[in-house]
Amino acid sequence: MYLCQRKFKGIGFMKEKTVGHLACFIAYAIFGINIIVCKDLTSSQLISPIALFCLRSIGAGILFWLASCFIPQEKVEKKDYGKILSASLLGFFLTQMTFLIAIPDITPMDCSIVSSLSPIYTMFIAAYALKEPITLRKVGGVIISLLGILYLIMNSVTGIGNSVQTSLEGIILMILNSLCFSLYLGLFKPVIVKYSVITFMKWIFLFASLLSLPLAGKELVTFDYSQLSGMYLGELAFLIVCSTFITYFLIPVGQKRIRPTLVSMYSYVQPIIAIVISICIGMDTLNWQKVLAAATVFGGVVLVNYSRSAKPA
Repeated sequence: MYLCQRKFKGIGFMKEKTVGHLACFIAYAIFGINIIVCKDLTSSQLISPIALFCLRSIGAGILFWLASCFIPQEKVEKKDYGKILSASLLGFFLTQMTFLIAIPDITPMDCSIVSSLSPIYTMFIAAYALKEPITLRKVGGVIISLLGILYLIMNSVTGIGNSVQTSLEGIILMILNSLCFSLYLGLFKPVIVKYSVITFMKWIFLFASLLSLPLAGKELVTFDYSQLSGMYLGELAFLIVCSTFITYFLIPVGQKRIRPTLVSMYSYVQPIIAIVISICIGMDTLNWQKVLAAATVFGGVVLVNYSRSAKPA
């Protein structure tokens, strides 16, 4: 009887892990498509990054608050509001603002390569929060990845290999973007697992809306929405529903079931999707310099994660 109970618990645990892995895969695949969509939207210069961010926050916030009407109501403890506000600031406001400001000044491929550094940041966060040791192999992986980023800067910013579509500012902003999201993944798991995904996220987006409205409210009121073609309206809808509501629903589903280090590993899916689509639609070009930079960065990140202490997912 005891063995049967253990077996059923093991099967349930494996199913939970599978759900977590699948949720992260889908979320990061959408993030990959999101790079292409945001590149097109921001390049049009019809709407500012802060106004676009505000629309995302309000749109996703409305969807999460509507969804909360169909689940049992949870009361958030007063002490957790500050934590949720901090999570909103790091995990959405700073993460998405740096991304939206950077994307007009960086190619989709370069953006994807830089954003793949997330597992390295997570390593340092895990060393601080979870006391995971930093080994020589991990340090070597970090150095290799940094060399890849430096080579990417030399290639894309200075124009080696006939690529001048990326600015140094764009790369720096994407480094900050990846760092902020890694901090969010690593630091806020205790409060994330405490509440249902919808309860947590409805407050995340309420705070994000309140943070952005003073900065974008005037533009949103005076903006001539008739300027937006059917294609741009479709991209905006994708941005709100898929890239914000669905992804920020799925990421906590993964966080509740697998470790932050494993969640961050799914950032590899994002560059693959973004690179393939951007090349297919002619938004970016592939050259051997970018292949070398990507291989160096990915190789360093794999080395860092390969050397992690073996722990259950």
